[in-house]
Amino acid sequence: MPTKKKTVLFVCTGNVCRSPMAAGFLYDKLVREKMDGRVRVRSAGIWALEDQPASAYALQVMAEHGLDISAHRGRNLTQADVDEADLILVMTKRHAEIITREFPNSVGKVYLLSAMAGEPYDIQDPYGGSLFEYRRTAAELADLIERGYARIMELLGKH
Repeated sequence: MPTKKKTVLFVCTGNVCRSPMAAGFLYDKLVREKMDGRVRVRSAGIWALEDQPASAYALQVMAEHGLDISAHRGRNLTQADVDEADLILVMTKRHAEIITREFPNSVGKVYLLSAMAGEPYDIQDPYGGSLFEYRRTAAELADLIERGYARIMELLGKH
């Protein structure tokens, strides 16, 4: 009997920059590690720009990394998302506070993405910023996913 896929949910504010980029980087890492059949990656926003595509600069910088997130559409975080997520990775302490307050059953599965790489801090939102700021954020997210991958898999129970 096949085991149920584990779900990683990335959450940011508008769900058009950081969380879709982080999801793209994690999915790419899972493919490279041949784990994409065992882990599902999703994203949502606290105050999402509902049904909006990823921002133009997010699309551009991900393409520069060889990743296509053009199918992404912004969506608000729901109770169903929280229920099905095995691990919720957020960009800021504020996101974690809001989620654990609004969704009490999320306690114990909400972590800062940066903490996966051993250094908890808030990842700045590039929304409305320059292409340079998006490139910096994308590089930061890619680095955190690479360095935090083992911890992410450990929390999913797939080490």
